Amino acid sequence: MAQLWGGRFTKQQDDLVKKFNDSLPYDRRLYRQDIRGSIVHATMLGKQGILTDDEMRQIVDGLSGILEDIENGRLAFSDAYEDIHSFVEANLIDRIGDAGKKLHTGRSRNDQVALDMKMYIRDEIGEISGLLRHFLQTLLSVMEANKETFMPGFTHLQKAQPVTLAHHMAAYFEMFRRDRERLSDIRERMDLCPLGSGALAGTTYPLDRNFTARELGFDGPCRNSMDGVSDRDYLIEFLDALAICQMHLSRFSEEIIIWNSNEYRFVELDDAYSTGSSIMPQKKNPDIAELVRGKTGRVYAALVSLLTTMKGIPLAYDKDMQEDKELTFDAIDTLKIEIPLFDDMIRTCQFRPDVMEASAKHGFTNATDAADYLVEKGVPFRDAHGIIGRMVLYCIDHKKALDDLSLEEFRQFSDRFDTDIYEAISLRTCVEKRLTEGAPSARSMDREIAACRAYLSGDADDSLED
Repeated sequence: MAQLWGGRFTKQQDDLVKKFNDSLPYDRRLYRQDIRGSIVHATMLGKQGILTDDEMRQIVDGLSGILEDIENGRLAFSDAYEDIHSFVEANLIDRIGDAGKKLHTGRSRNDQVALDMKMYIRDEIGEISGLLRHFLQTLLSVMEANKETFMPGFTHLQKAQPVTLAHHMAAYFEMFRRDRERLSDIRERMDLCPLGSGALAGTTYPLDRNFTARELGFDGPCRNSMDGVSDRDYLIEFLDALAICQMHLSRFSEEIIIWNSNEYRFVELDDAYSTGSSIMPQKKNPDIAELVRGKTGRVYAALVSLLTTMKGIPLAYDKDMQEDKELTFDAIDTLKIEIPLFDDMIRTCQFRPDVMEASAKHGFTNATDAADYLVEKGVPFRDAHGIIGRMVLYCIDHKKALDDLSLEEFRQFSDRFDTDIYEAISLRTCVEKRLTEGAPSARSMDREIAACRAYLSGDADDSLED
C-alpha cells in the first residue's frame, strides 16, 4: 500500500506524475511528529469509544514499534510511498492488520499535514532559541571583558565617535535578543491544534479535540476547521523571524570581514574558523563569515517563496501548500549550522584593543567632544563646529591626531583652548562622559550587562527549549 487513496481511479499513476507529486524525500523528517500525532489520535478514538480498547492498544503499540525501528535504523524509508503519512500507515497495517486501517477514522491527511508541520516548527523554535541563547551568552562574555576596550564607532562606514567593544557587542546582543523574542511570540500565537479539522469541515465522529490538543501540548484546538487546515501564517511569521535573524548574522559577518582585513586588523580569527588560499600562502580568509553572509539569499528565498505560494490560494487546502516544506527545512538547517559556527568563531577570535584604540584616536572620533569643549567655554556650537572642522583639515595635512597638537597649535584656531583640552578629548573621557541609558560609558554598560545577565539567567523564554 503506497497510497492512501485510489478507489475511484482506474489507471495507475504516471511515474513522472508520482515523482512530481510525492513528498516523502523531504517530509520524512516529520516522522516523529506524525507518529506522535497518530498515537494521540488513536488514544482519543479509544477514549471516545470509536475504537475498541484492543484496537487502540494494537495501533499505539504498532506505532511505537515503527518509531523505535526508524530511530534504530531497522526500518528504512521507501520511495514506494507518497509521503510520510502513507509510509507510517502502510507499515502499521503490515504489522497489525485490519486494526491499522482504522487509524485514519475521523482524520484527514489535510489536518494531519497541518498538525505535523506545526509540531515540527514548535520543536524547531525551541532548538533555535536555545542556540541563540548560547550565542547571547558568548556575546555577554565579550561585553564583560571589554568595557574599556576603546574603538571607533561608525556611521556611513566612516569613523564617527569613540565607543567600546562592549558597547558594540551589546548592539548585537539586542538584535539577537529580539530574534528570540520573535520566536517566543510566534510560538505563543501558533499554539492551536488543527487535529480534528478533517479535510476542511470537521467530522461527524464524536472527537474530543480538547483532549488531543492538550495531549499534544497545545493551548487548545483551532477555532475554525477551514483555517485549521489552510493556515500557514505561522510558517510565514517563522520564516520572517529566521530571515531577520539571518540579516543580523549577515551584518555581523560584514563587520568581522572588515575588521579582519589588513587595513583594520581589529580581530584575529582563530585558525579553525579561517581558510587559506590555494595560490597565495600569506592569506587567512574569513570564509565562515563570508558564507554566512552569502547564505542570506537562500533564507530570504524561503520567506518570499512561501508568501508567493500562499498569495492566491482559495480556502481551504490546496496541493500548492506542499511547497511549505522544502525551503522551510532548508532555512532551518541553514540557521542551525550557522548560529553555533558563528558563536564559536566569536568565542575563539582575538580582538586587538591596541589597534582599535589607535584607530579611534587617529580617526578624529573625539572631534565632537572637542567642539563640545568650546561650547562649554562660551563658543556657539555652530562656530565651534567650524573651528574643529578647520583643525581636522590641519591635522590631516600634518598627519596628526587632535590629541597630538600642541597647546600653541590649538590656540591658532581659538584662544578658548587651555591645557584641560587634552583631558577633555581623551578617548576615556569621551566615552565615560556618556552616561545616559544605552551609552558606552562603563557605568552605563554595567547596567546593561546586569540586565543582559538577568535576561539569560531567568527569562521565561527558556520554556521554548524544553
